[in-house]
Amino acid sequence: LFVGLSTKAQADAVARLTRDQLVGEGGLRTTRLTTGQQWDSPNGWAPLQWVAIDGLARAGHPSLARDIARRWISTVDAAFRETGKMLEKYDVEDRKPGGGGEYPLQDGFGWTNGVTAALIARWPDLAPDASVAAGR
Repeated sequence: LFVGLSTKAQADAVARLTRDQLVGEGGLRTTRLTTGQQWDSPNGWAPLQWVAIDGLARAGHPSLARDIARRWISTVDAAFRETGKMLEKYDVEDRKPGGGGEYPLQDGFGWTNGVTAALIARWPDLAPDASVAAGR
């Protein structure tokens, strides 16, 4: 989906699987496996959110892409409000800092900053407190 090579049938199948199995409360799970390792559920990572969101939007599934972006931005915002930091990974089940793996959670990751900024640039109404800023 990300590079635009999928057929409509392939894109529809990926969108269905993504919606049914990978979308968590706070964004996309990396896998459905819960192993305690950093690349497995419940963790979500910014670059994988971007590839999925951009690919889904490109392949004719903009509402799913936007919904995942909304969930991710909300998770990053919640963790930032709690910790005062942008983080390397997030628990997309409970919308909190991620965990697991062979080293401690890393602070201030450029990919989180960049992906979150790019998503907000694409959908400004998803920015934290956007409704307050717009007077709603």
